[in-house]
Amino acid sequence: MPANQPQRPPGRPEQIATRIVFFIAGFGMAAWAPLVPFAKARAQLDDGALGLLLLCLGAGSIAAMPAAGILAARWGCRIVIVVATLLFCLALPLLAGLSGFAGLTAALLVFGAGVGSLDVAMNIQAVIVERASGRTMMSGFHGLFSLGGIVGPGFVAILLALGASPAQAAWGVVAGIVLALVCAARFQIGRAHV
Repeated sequence: MPANQPQRPPGRPEQIATRIVFFIAGFGMAAWAPLVPFAKARAQLDDGALGLLLLCLGAGSIAAMPAAGILAARWGCRIVIVVATLLFCLALPLLAGLSGFAGLTAALLVFGAGVGSLDVAMNIQAVIVERASGRTMMSGFHGLFSLGGIVGPGFVAILLALGASPAQAAWGVVAGIVLALVCAARFQIGRAHV
């Protein structure tokens, strides 16, 4: 929300939306884990090359985090949360389908940037919502991140066990994330401003 618009203190809708976003972050980030062996096989990577590739997730996150904080302070959490979520939704199907090391590197950097940006914005949002509520809520938010981290790989594993290709499983994750993001938007995600 731009700084020149009137603000209202975050309430129950923002609390629910923040919980959903924490779940989305855990779900989306962990959904990549069951797809790693497929990427390794497609790109014919040895263990060392795979290790270097996986460093790109952290590199993308670290590179994007400072900008995410600045953007959240300037424009509010909502825009950063939505753009970051869409970034890793864009990258996940690429990670499930690309077979070249260079393409996987670029996709994993984008995925990491989305994950890192979302991490910053959702935690800023959580602090704002927690302070406004006057209650300790952060552990509950992070509990939902952990739950998402369990459900995401489980969902992908079920889809793969049912015969879905890695790309189809990735699109299933994207559909789930977009649905959850729409639910969060209905609860006014990011209306609280830094």
